Amino acid sequence: MAPMADIAAQIDIPRRALFKAAEVCEILKVQPYVLRSWEAEFPEIGVAKTAGGPRVYRRVDVEQVARIRHLLLVEGLTLAGARRRLEEEAAPVAADAPAIDELIGQNARERLTEVKRGLRSILDLLAGSNGGAQTGVAEPPAPRSRTRPAPVSSVSRTKIARGKPPARSRHASSSRKR
Repeated sequence: MAPMADIAAQIDIPRRALFKAAEVCEILKVQPYVLRSWEAEFPEIGVAKTAGGPRVYRRVDVEQVARIRHLLLVEGLTLAGARRRLEEEAAPVAADAPAIDELIGQNARERLTEVKRGLRSILDLLAGSNGGAQTGVAEPPAPRSRTRPAPVSSVSRTKIARGKPPARSRHASSSRKR
């Protein structure tokens, strides 16, 4: 795996802060449509689009495009493979990750037991304020009873609102027609 600095050294990138799209294409020997498609696939390429002006690339963007070109054309990766490789390279290496996992698991059982004791004591306090329940388990409060009027269908509601009586069933109207 070649770092980005090595690839940038292989390609002669002028010492400037900004580059036009045509200059990037010339430096990296790619067609403009290829550069635009890579912009769409790799949003980390920071293209500065000026109002009414051409797209402008920073030096780091040109180096990133050079890395993408290398991954695709030299190493033969797909766009998805190149994206994964760039994400892996950008991710910080956690050298002490096993040590953290070890510390988390070291006292886990004792800490969980302590938390369980604390929760039981809170439960006992709540049970004591609930009339002194003997079981040690707090009972949920009794549900409040609310009386509601009988539900009215939406059809009836709109007809009543318009001052019309609700429609009769199909069976009643069909018997009249006969």
